[in-house]
Amino acid sequence: MCQSEKQPGPELQAAAKWLYFPQLALRRRLGQLSCMSRPALKLRSWPLTILHYLLPFRALGPLSQVGWRPMSRVSLYKSVPTRLLSRACGRLNQVELPYWLRRPVYSLYIWTFGVNMTEAAVEDLHHYRNLSEFFRRKLKPQARPVCGLHCVTSPSDGKILTFGQVKNSEVEQVKGVTYSLESFLGPRANTEDLPFPPASSSDSFRNQLVTREGNELYHCVIYLAPGDYHCFHSPTDWTISHRRHFPGSLMSVNPGMARWIKELFCHNERVVLTGDWKHGFFSLTAVGATNVGSIRIHFDRDLHTNSPRYSKGSYNDLSFVTHANKEGIPMRKGEPLGEFNLGSTIVLIFEAPKDFNFRLKAGQKIRFGEALGSL
Repeated sequence: MCQSEKQPGPELQAAAKWLYFPQLALRRRLGQLSCMSRPALKLRSWPLTILHYLLPFRALGPLSQVGWRPMSRVSLYKSVPTRLLSRACGRLNQVELPYWLRRPVYSLYIWTFGVNMTEAAVEDLHHYRNLSEFFRRKLKPQARPVCGLHCVTSPSDGKILTFGQVKNSEVEQVKGVTYSLESFLGPRANTEDLPFPPASSSDSFRNQLVTREGNELYHCVIYLAPGDYHCFHSPTDWTISHRRHFPGSLMSVNPGMARWIKELFCHNERVVLTGDWKHGFFSLTAVGATNVGSIRIHFDRDLHTNSPRYSKGSYNDLSFVTHANKEGIPMRKGEPLGEFNLGSTIVLIFEAPKDFNFRLKAGQKIRFGEALGSL
């Protein structure tokens, strides 16, 4: 005769109920989370995800047994309101500092980022009323001689991340990480004012930009660190005919982040200037970053970056070719073009003959006016 299984006593049953209650409550909360809108869901997931990555020994591992999954580190970072933070920092940078506080504040920044103030047109730190003025400080005329022997010079101080020919309509963000040329520059519009032919379904995007037979398409990416000179200049003699502004994220663009997030430059806010030089298509793109929501182009008063609201994936165009000006905006090599409020990135994409050679090494430091390449 089989013995009946022994039933647990009242005390064990009470303990089992007590242990099971948190799982029921957690399942109920997860069910509520699944019904929320995506922004609300991200907001509610933040605390647990941050704890998941901060606490040792996978302390929140048991939560996976009831269906919870942490956001990836990339998704978590993309959820940070970098645009709002950048606007707040922009407002803070424009607050006038007391006279007695200017020297210690600027001296700390100079020491932290290795700023060379002997090159500044005004070396007296008391002259700069706020951090924004200090970031946009001008240089002495002789501090950055523009190379006259090479046809393309560096538009800014910075570090060379990548350079070379554009292949398969893909551009290197950093070594081994690429992004789509069409995603970065945007679709070609069928208008007469653009310096390249209209889009064709049978041609690759690269071929749409190359206007002359036998030419190749080249690129160069320059990263501006916080301690660099924040203004950028014309890299060659060219004519700017069109501006395209992409509102977007303002994630950090330092090389480490560029290796981590694919197509980072395509996600971030950027201003694309396109036109012609003596060898065909030429473009310069200023890419925004965290605390660099303000991108200024000297001749474009209609440009307003880091606005509070924008539609994801949207962009707005402005043509500089008008009935009164059929050429566009002529720029001379070394002429001031625009400025950032803090370090960021400049991307050059241009066509040139096949014998064009870069005078660069990946990772090297470069200064505004020094040679990038020549024929």
